[in-house]
Amino acid sequence: MSIERFIVDGQMEPVSHYCHSVRAGNLIWVSGIVGMLADGTIPDDTVSQFDIAVDAMDACLRAAGGKPEHIAKVQIFLTDISERSAINPRRVDYFGDHRPASTLVEVSALVDPRMKVEIECQAVLPD
Repeated sequence: MSIERFIVDGQMEPVSHYCHSVRAGNLIWVSGIVGMLADGTIPDDTVSQFDIAVDAMDACLRAAGGKPEHIAKVQIFLTDISERSAINPRRVDYFGDHRPASTLVEVSALVDPRMKVEIECQAVLPD
């Protein structure tokens, strides 16, 4: 089985030695995506950062051939767990009836102190 690695045009450049997404057969992994635009802009609020991160995650997923309904697992990292209720409507909008398995945890910090959210996912394409 071959492994394809994707650096996605228009997305924030990876901050370390990794790619945006990887596909092996019918499996896709999307690296942790934060709420920073490709130009380095980071909004102050968690909801805006989450919107950017979900849109970027979607672009990276699609670059590898996936769609939201293929996501089997999502992990969300927040620097303030009390913001969960604020981001939840965006989660519902994105996933709709295709609810993935999910983990949401509070972390003490992300790679840039202005960042408040990071999201990653794993997808399974149909055979």
